[in-house]
Amino acid sequence: MPLSKFLLTVLVIALPAMGCSPPVAAQVHRCTMPDGMDVYTDRACPDVGAVEQPPRVAPASVARPSAGGCARNLRDLVQEINGAFDARDANRLAGVYYWTGMSGASAYNVLARLDALVQLPLVGIVPVMPAEPEDEAAASGFAPLAEGDPAVAPSRPRRAPVALRVEQTQANGVTPSRTVFGLQKYFGCWWIKG
Repeated sequence: MPLSKFLLTVLVIALPAMGCSPPVAAQVHRCTMPDGMDVYTDRACPDVGAVEQPPRVAPASVARPSAGGCARNLRDLVQEINGAFDARDANRLAGVYYWTGMSGASAYNVLARLDALVQLPLVGIVPVMPAEPEDEAAASGFAPLAEGDPAVAPSRPRRAPVALRVEQTQANGVTPSRTVFGLQKYFGCWWIKG
C-alpha cells in the first residue's frame, strides 16, 4: 500500500481515538430565570436554575389574505397587477385575466403578450375613467350657472373606471410604452381583458 493511503488510514482511525471528532451542533435552550429574564444556553434549563420555554413561533403573515385569486375590488386588482410586474411573473398576471370564451390559440397569444409585458419596467397603473356625458343642464335647455352664482350644481355619482392603463418603458428605460386593459366584473370579481 502506498505511503499516502497508509497515513490517511491511520489518521482516520487515530483521530477519533485521540478525542478529535467533527464538531457537533449544540442544542440551544431558551430558559426563563426566576427574575423573568430570558437566557439562551446549551445547558439544560434546570442546571442554570431556570425554567424551559417553548421555542418562539414566527408570527403569522400580516399580508392580506388572498380571496382565492378573486379581486373583489379594483384596489386588490391593481395590487395583484403590481405584484405580477414586480415579480416579472406572467402567470400571476394571467391569474387576473378574463379568459372566459377564449380559444386555445388566442389564449397562447395573450399569454405570450402578458409575458412580454411583465419583462418591461413598470412606471405606473392609471385608471381610465368613462367619458363625461354632456352637461345635463345644457342638454335639457337650462342656462348654465353664472360664475360666482351661489347655487350648487348637483353632484354626480362616482363612477368606476372602465379600463386600466399600464405605463411602462421599453428595455432601454426611456421609450414609453402603454397598454390598456379593459375591466370586466364577473361573479363578483374584477378582471382585466384585452
